[in-house]
Amino acid sequence: MNAKKILFPTDFSTCSDAGLSHATALAKESGAKLIVLHVEEPPPAYGAGEMYYGVPDPDNPTLRRMLADVKPTDPSVPYEHRLVIGDPASEIVAVADEEKVDLIVLGTHGRTGLKRLLMGSVAEAVVRKATCPVITFKEPHDAPAPKA
Repeated sequence: MNAKKILFPTDFSTCSDAGLSHATALAKESGAKLIVLHVEEPPPAYGAGEMYYGVPDPDNPTLRRMLADVKPTDPSVPYEHRLVIGDPASEIVAVADEEKVDLIVLGTHGRTGLKRLLMGSVAEAVVRKATCPVITFKEPHDAPAPKA
């Protein structure tokens, strides 16, 4: 692989973390820079019947600290952090296009059925809309131990 930039979106979940070591390994192997991205969703337009007029603060110190804690698993891999506000799938694709990344690596919750229907799938939307290759990683599920 001959990537120069790899985008790693994170939602700070363990599912997201599952892809970080893979993104780091791919970046190290190809000498690519890793862009660690978090997309903060704005609050719903309508809360308890009132219109929300505010715009969320993209410089939220707590989010910045959480994002700063997400680092490549190999300290020799160059990286930068990005924090944006918006629809996660759309913003991931927009940052990928803007940065001209060669690959997107993201974790997925692997929801199915009704949960997926109600909550949607950011990973699926990114795969459909991205103009570059996308690798998704699902957190390994530990099977329950057989009963004796």
